[in-house]
Amino acid sequence: MVTDQQVRRLFKLVQTEKNFGIAAMKAGMDEKTARKYRMLGKLPSELEKRHIWRTRKDPFEDAWPAIKVMLEVNPGLEAKTLFEDLQRRNLGRFADGQLRTLQRRIKIWRASEGPPKEVFFTQVHTPGQLGQSDFTSMNKLGVTIGGQSFDHLLYHFVLTYSNWETGTICFSESFESLSEGLQNALWKLGGVPQNHRTDCLTTAVQKTSHPDVFTRRYQDLLDHYSLTGSKTNPSSPHENGDVEQRHHRFKRAVDQSLLLRNSRDFADRHEYERFLRRLFKQLNAGRKERFLEEQAALHRLPKHRIDACKTITTTVGPSSTIRVNHNVYSVDSRLIGERIKVRLFMDHLEIWYGQKRADLLPRLRGEGKHKINYRHIIDSLVRKPGAFDNYRYRDDLFPTSRFRIVYDDLKKRHSQRQATRQYLNILYLAAKESETAVDAVLRMMIDKNIALFDEQVEALVKSSEPLPVVTEVRIPAVDLTCYDQLLVEVAS
Repeated sequence: MVTDQQVRRLFKLVQTEKNFGIAAMKAGMDEKTARKYRMLGKLPSELEKRHIWRTRKDPFEDAWPAIKVMLEVNPGLEAKTLFEDLQRRNLGRFADGQLRTLQRRIKIWRASEGPPKEVFFTQVHTPGQLGQSDFTSMNKLGVTIGGQSFDHLLYHFVLTYSNWETGTICFSESFESLSEGLQNALWKLGGVPQNHRTDCLTTAVQKTSHPDVFTRRYQDLLDHYSLTGSKTNPSSPHENGDVEQRHHRFKRAVDQSLLLRNSRDFADRHEYERFLRRLFKQLNAGRKERFLEEQAALHRLPKHRIDACKTITTTVGPSSTIRVNHNVYSVDSRLIGERIKVRLFMDHLEIWYGQKRADLLPRLRGEGKHKINYRHIIDSLVRKPGAFDNYRYRDDLFPTSRFRIVYDDLKKRHSQRQATRQYLNILYLAAKESETAVDAVLRMMIDKNIALFDEQVEALVKSSEPLPVVTEVRIPAVDLTCYDQLLVEVAS
């Protein structure tokens, strides 16, 4: 069989050889064959007939008209779904191995007769024109704080021209998180782009039936920074493509940095935040030239930030609690019946009364939760010990696991009434003296199996004698070379 390479060699030799037969011989073909290709002026591959006929009977020939109708009505139907439907309606006719044949047939139909596919248009980015932001979950990275799992989100901000990026740790897609994250990004950036785009966050974007595009609070935030807001269409993350792509790349960079660090645990949140800031700095270092172009085109920042909080006015109930954003918090019992202002920030609440901040509380994540500080209500509980056993939020009144162990131990050795009184006296001591000191005494007494009494706990807390130090458990690193030795012994 003559190849394309032989015919090309023939065409080249004809230009130099005077005898055509010699040229054909050098090209490795018969002279008659060589004359045929010279006359046609084409390569063998160009003369081949395309294989367009079927080598076997189409098993879906009879069923295809019905399948085609179903695809025209609902183009999103998958081949596997249609194949399983055919198998149900025609028992024993179609074997599992014929699924691939149907998939190819449907793929060809979609490419030749199916509905038009969505086209994505590459955009030209202008310096200082657009910043995109979005929230992304960081939970899969397995970060821990002090050995405890640290579930969190990251508010991620990206300039589309230079890909300069920064972020803020947060715990929900609330407006407070959006406001705090956006303002942090702008002040870190040192300027304001012309436009800010986010997806259809309920905290920023109104429902489609609403006459306004954005919520009042988000529009006020945009106006303060002279930003023009824009949003993506529903279920269209590609419209926020820069920040969506940076989510993936940034989390991969975090994961790689954690591997190099050889630990995913941090002493506290501040250490983790410093780790992220260093990583952002490293990533942005490679975008310096385009960032300088972008920075020159940014607008000036306003004179000050605006509070990234929501202010709520409420009355403290008779149980010394307030309900904020569908969660319950305790406050000082002195405020029962008083009107207070609650300033709801991204990760904490401020309790204000009489133009003074009365308390600072950590914000609960999600809804339907509660946070009761025993210090707020212990005075009343000591006077009303009978209310403790069936108190709705009783589990919040055990500051550490040792307090719970003590309460359970007291119930075993005393009546319910006496056990409750003794435990509340210990809790009162923790509130008035020191929770840390009381917890240390309880640890020592539990470790030494000493019978617990409230008077004894109080005496030890107020004693000047030092308590035994906590036993530090050290687990040596496993020597894996012993397993290698076992393999050597088995092999020998």
